[in-house]
Amino acid sequence: MSDLVAPKQADITYETGEPVLYEAEGQIARITLNRPSFHNAQNSQMTYALDDAFKRAVDDDGIKVIILKAAGKHFSAGHDIGTPGRDVDKSWDRRLMQSDHVTKPAAEFLYTREHEVYLGMCRRWRDIPKPTIAQVQGACVAGGLMLAWVCDFIIASDDAFFQDPVIRMGIPGVEYFAHGFELPPRIAKEFLLLGERMPAARAEQFGMVNRVVPRDGLDAAATEMAEKLAGFPRLGLWLGKQAINQVEDLRGKRSAMDAHYHIHHFAHAQNDLTTGDRLGGQDAKSMAAANKKQAGSD
Repeated sequence: MSDLVAPKQADITYETGEPVLYEAEGQIARITLNRPSFHNAQNSQMTYALDDAFKRAVDDDGIKVIILKAAGKHFSAGHDIGTPGRDVDKSWDRRLMQSDHVTKPAAEFLYTREHEVYLGMCRRWRDIPKPTIAQVQGACVAGGLMLAWVCDFIIASDDAFFQDPVIRMGIPGVEYFAHGFELPPRIAKEFLLLGERMPAARAEQFGMVNRVVPRDGLDAAATEMAEKLAGFPRLGLWLGKQAINQVEDLRGKRSAMDAHYHIHHFAHAQNDLTTGDRLGGQDAKSMAAANKKQAGSD
């Protein structure tokens, strides 16, 4: 007797066939998140396209540095929890050694999916052997943090802000849980438990951001850094990156993420049991409205 379930039939409407753009210029690859009408909310279509773009840059021996940027006003509003292109129920050609999530019952469904598409892919991108630079403008919220945090450098515009407000859903932070490594413990608790916006200038004070520049200088600042990096030996850059990543892992980064992943999915399961919804009854509109109210904006 099987405990598998029939996949759900989802009504999905994609607004673009190119959720991620790729451009190579000399030794620099520019990868652009391209759902500006939805503030670059991350559906699976975008996530798998992003993985394709990163792999393309890795496979090209002419590329030495990768810049991750975003079209439109905001870097990323986080995971897609409310657009017509939300595709959580869709099956994809998986990149990691994970089974398909669409036939899994109850809590196993989301646990399986997010192990690949969030935690697993972010770890995969963190280990890219070439230096990566996140070029952040506007909002970098929840799932957007994960895309920025996997990069080796973050250059932010002076109007950028960072936020993980998912405690409002009863969920203790996004799946790629780097909060305690990006920020000092008490600041990480403030960031996570209050869920408030952290301006780029304050993030720079704690070392989460490398540089803050005017928005109209963001492209130039990222390009300048990328060109400097491209002037160094390829192997030296890879070895140097590995050395620092190993320090983080020796401090427990990977183990901490593994522990948090189970806490995260306990929260999803609790929400489902108590409210009938894995997100605790929240959706994109309610989260956005609450965030704007908290920030005192409209």
